[in-house]
This record gives sequence, C-alpha cells and structure tokens, in this order.
Amino acid sequence: MRVFKCSRRSQVFRSATSLLSLALFLVPVVLTCSQPANALPAFARKYGLRCSACHESWPMLNYFGQKFKDNGYQIMNDRDAPIWQNPGYWPVVFRITPIWHRVSTGKVEVDTYSSVGGVPTPTGSAVQRISSSGFDLSGLDFHTAGTLEKNISFYLLPSSDPTGAFHFEQVFVRFDNIARSPWLNFKLGRFELDNLLSEKRILTLTGNGGVYQTYHFIPQGDGNIFGQIGDNQLGIEYLGHSVNDRSRISASLVSSSDGNVNLSTGANSYSGFFAGSQAFDTGRLGVQRIGFYAMAGEAATYYLTTGGGIPIAGSGIGNKSYSREGFVGQFYFGQHLDLTVVTQHGSDNVWFGQGYGNAIATDGNGGTTCTAPIPNGCPPNNVPGTVLPVGAQAPSWNGVTFEGHYVYSPQLIFIGRYEAEKMSQQANNGPGSLDPVASNFGNISTYTIGFRYNPFMTSRAGLAWHNEYNWLHQDGTGPSLGLASANVNTGEILIGLDFDF
Repeated sequence: MRVFKCSRRSQVFRSATSLLSLALFLVPVVLTCSQPANALPAFARKYGLRCSACHESWPMLNYFGQKFKDNGYQIMNDRDAPIWQNPGYWPVVFRITPIWHRVSTGKVEVDTYSSVGGVPTPTGSAVQRISSSGFDLSGLDFHTAGTLEKNISFYLLPSSDPTGAFHFEQVFVRFDNIARSPWLNFKLGRFELDNLLSEKRILTLTGNGGVYQTYHFIPQGDGNIFGQIGDNQLGIEYLGHSVNDRSRISASLVSSSDGNVNLSTGANSYSGFFAGSQAFDTGRLGVQRIGFYAMAGEAATYYLTTGGGIPIAGSGIGNKSYSREGFVGQFYFGQHLDLTVVTQHGSDNVWFGQGYGNAIATDGNGGTTCTAPIPNGCPPNNVPGTVLPVGAQAPSWNGVTFEGHYVYSPQLIFIGRYEAEKMSQQANNGPGSLDPVASNFGNISTYTIGFRYNPFMTSRAGLAWHNEYNWLHQDGTGPSLGLASANVNTGEILIGLDFDF
C-alpha cells in the first residue's frame, strides 16, 4: 500500500505548476525565434540538402530520409559516388549532450544506524525516496557513413559511455541494388534491426524515456537478454523495397548474443528478425504506413563450466526458444501531427522464466565470465540434472507504445509518449506453485513529454535545446512493505544542449 503525505502532494503540485509556468513562458519565445533550417552535417555537406529534406527533427527520419537510408545513403544520381566528393570532405559527425537532470526514485531500501557507545551501529533498514540533481554528460557518438563505391555503402559508429569507455555501436558494409533491383540489398555487421519505430533515432534522452520499454521489457527473474529488439545485433540482413519505398520487407539472421562480440554466449544459437510494411497515400493527410515484425530464435540455458562451476564464455548449449511479435502503424494527420503505435506480444521458454539463459556477465564489449561458481556468483545454469520447480510455466506479456509528435517547424518539435507492459502469464503461477506472485508483478507504465528546439542548423553543425520529463511506474518491484512488495515510481527532468558537428 502506498501512503502520500499532504506536504509531498503540495510540493509536487508546486513543482509541476512552476514547470508549467516556465514552459508557457518559453514556448512563445521559441515560436518567435524560428529561422530557416539547413541540412545535417556529413551528408548535408555532400548533397547540399536542408535538414528538413531527411528529418522530421534530427535524428528522426521522415519519409524521404527513410528512402535515402534504404537506398544505402544514396539519392541515386551521380553525386552518390565517392569520387564526386570534394577532397576536403570528411563524412564524420560528433554528437554529445551536456545536460542538467534531476532523478527521483521512490521506495528505495536504505540502511539505518544508531549510536551505541559513540559507535555507529546498523539497526536495520527503512524505505525512502532518493532524489539527486546536477550537471552531467551523455556519451559521445562518432558517426561516419557513406559510399565506398556506387551501391556499396558503410556505417561506422564508435560510441562511448559518459566516462569515455568506447565500443562499436554500429559497424556494417552494405551491398545495394544487386542486379539493379531495389529488392536485393544485403548488409553484414552490427546494425539496428529494421524497426519502423527506430530506437537509435529516438528523440528522447532520459534514463527511462531514452529507450522504448516495449522493445526491452523482460519479466522479473527472467534470464533471456537476447530478445531485446531495441539493441543493435550482430548478423546479416536482407532488405527489399519498391522504387518509391512504399513497400518494404526485411529478414535478418543474428547471433543470439544481444550484440555482444567475441562469441561470448551460445556456441551455436541464432535468432531471426522479420519485418514488412506498406505505405498508402491518403492525400492531404499524408502517407500512412502499417507493418509487422517478428523476432524468434533460440538461446543457451546451459554453459559448460570450469574451476568448480565458473561458466566458459562461448560454450552455451541447451538452447531454448523465445519469440516477439508486433504490429506498427505510422499515421500522419497533415503536415504537423503524426502518431506511431506499436503493439507487441512476447513469450519465453519456461527455462528462461526461471532465470536460466544469461550465465555470462556481459559488459557490452564481448563480456567476461562470472568470477565465482554458480550459483553463488552467477545466474542459474541449466546443468544436467536440473529440475524445474513445481508450477513453473512459460512467461508471456503484452506491450504497447503510443508516440506522437507535433512538428511546428523543422526547428521545433513537441513529443509525447505512453508505454505499458503487462504480464499475461507469470513464470511461477502454474498449478501447484509454492511461490506464486501477483499477476501484475513487474508491469510497467511510463509517460514521456518534451520538446526540442533547433536555434540553428548548418551543413557544418547543429544544436538542439532539449527539454524532457519522464515518469515510470513498476508494480511490486520495490522493497517489501509488510506482506507485499512496494510499487516503484521514478521521475526524471532533463534539460540539455544536444549538438553535433
């Protein structure tokens, strides 16, 4: 049960009123300061296009930008060839965001102390809200992309976390228009799955709002990290599209490693991702698109061990199945308003539901093995003789994402998003279960609102003044209060200058 004090309500109300007043003051200012926007760096320097040619608001693509990307970063004229480029042209973009943000998390369990004989002595624990604010940095993205030759394109994105630790976020080479057909395109490397709603071009930056929860949701206690659609994956992709890009299909074969390198997980486990969509011209309303996607595959639940129980990287066997299926609609209501809707159903094998699957401690760069024998220092391992608990069953869930944009101009965009992830079958609630949980355990609801204003954008640099608020609620995952676990609410306010050069 949650208890709110009147003082807390008053404080929240005053804060919300202040933020609303500030927003009402700033919106007229940015509306009166709008200037014509030019192109993004890198490709803009090559083609001389305005940013609005490819972007609703950078980095989110519009219809023409998606077509340009589908053609392998080519407009399909003589300027596509690298030899056309000025010798001084360097197709590189640096992107980083200095920010101020405030993060507030409710119901965190903290230790309590008392003084015994002048010595601090632990007395137990208590639950309280933890809030912190301050100035910070995002990571650094180092984009470079283009054509190596006519119909041979590449993308390279070294990326760091805020501490400067680098990894390769995207790396691929792509062969376009094989046999002069737009239906025959292949790429190999580490790349984003062909989602209509792209997480890598997301317009929001907060910790919980900067990803799509629908793409990443995992039931509580589930060990399957391999089906996260929003993450870049390692593999090969086929993409086909009509000349006008109204019809699109794609199929990818990826390693079941969630994009981690060095064969750190399963020895022989793969997943497939399939997508298709069709666009329709509805006159004044614009081009509408509907589509589907599905991700299905197998991943390891048993890792060979050494040293008395330490799993060996790359030795994963005992593959079990999982699947994700979704529908997407992108709807435009004139020149300024659009709405994207994603619905998804997910299910994992019963073994994943019991925590088996990821027995390798991954760090995003290939991972390292656990440093202590299972089960003391690592996740569960499905070694021979392991028996499922009574009542174990395959977890399943449903998710939905609504994301709307109001594009006042290419310089100013307002963003709103709602996401909900709901369990339909818990992993431990089968017949005879000795440890059932609430049917809503782990459910997520989250809201994100914000706006981005570009005071200028040239073919050399761009700047966006970014303002965002995210609120996330999760059922039952907080510390226990009496007989039941608490719900957790987390809020974040972020103001930053998102720039590229």
